Amino acid sequence: KLLANVVAGQEVHQQWGGVIPELASRAHQQQLVPVIDAAMKKAGISVHDLDAVAFTRGPGLLGSLLVGTSFAKALALASGCKLIAVNHMQAHILAHFITDAEERAKPDFPFLCLTVSGGHTQLIRVDDPYAFTVLGETIDDAAGEAFDKTAKILGLPYPGGPLVDKYAQLGDPKAFTFPIARIPGLDFSFSGLKTSFLYTVQNGQKKDVLFAENHRSDLCASMQFAIVQTLMKRLNEAVVQTGITRIALAGGVSANSGLRQELVRQASEKNWTCFIPPFAYCTDNAAMIAMAGHFKFLRGDFAGQDVAPLARYPLSGF
Repeated sequence: KLLANVVAGQEVHQQWGGVIPELASRAHQQQLVPVIDAAMKKAGISVHDLDAVAFTRGPGLLGSLLVGTSFAKALALASGCKLIAVNHMQAHILAHFITDAEERAKPDFPFLCLTVSGGHTQLIRVDDPYAFTVLGETIDDAAGEAFDKTAKILGLPYPGGPLVDKYAQLGDPKAFTFPIARIPGLDFSFSGLKTSFLYTVQNGQKKDVLFAENHRSDLCASMQFAIVQTLMKRLNEAVVQTGITRIALAGGVSANSGLRQELVRQASEKNWTCFIPPFAYCTDNAAMIAMAGHFKFLRGDFAGQDVAPLARYPLSGF
């Protein structure tokens, strides 16, 4: 049961329009001890009450992973508790099993999970808490990157995804037509979609310098519609191929209102059972790492003091 979930944001990246790895690492160093101290106090426990400490081994920015890994090793060594290395993407999926004050249905196995974030877009079959099969993933850019690029082209501040969602709710999703990539299998592609959006804005600005500003809501709505349709198209194909109708969303982009609404609509229409995480467990958070750590603890899957972070960490490497 979740006792505390303390998250520290990093506003330092906003002025640069994206995450600066070195600044992210330094912010981790500055915030890690105060955040863990706050979490311990909120939970009403001390380090001596811990049976294990779970940490993100990867994937992610190596500098930030090094900070977290080093601290987790030190904490485990100092308190005498176990060390658990977690795959970040698996943790997003297992966030659906967090137990807190709110009563929520949890998916039965097997289920399909559409995991969408700034760096990843994947369709995953989950057969149990330890068995993940990637059915499809992006061959270039992730859905979250497409949202952030859209925001950047329109002159919106970083992180742009939530702002695109906000303006999209005020616009017409059919005002502009953007392409949906046709590629083999269940993989995704968003690079062509980003290019099409850029050219649409550039061509519009040749006739009207205020084109992006005057059509902001319609542009956001149309782009969001194309991204969501791309995701849902592949999800539908995965359901047909596997016969699995239990569908979960995970990752930062699972907070997007358009994607949530479309999944609920199609689930009702096609008799799927869908599971959508609370907003607190969509973006990166400590609770999901703890949840994945809990399953590995039950299995006795512990790491040694020689464990090293991995910037690239395949989903199958649980």
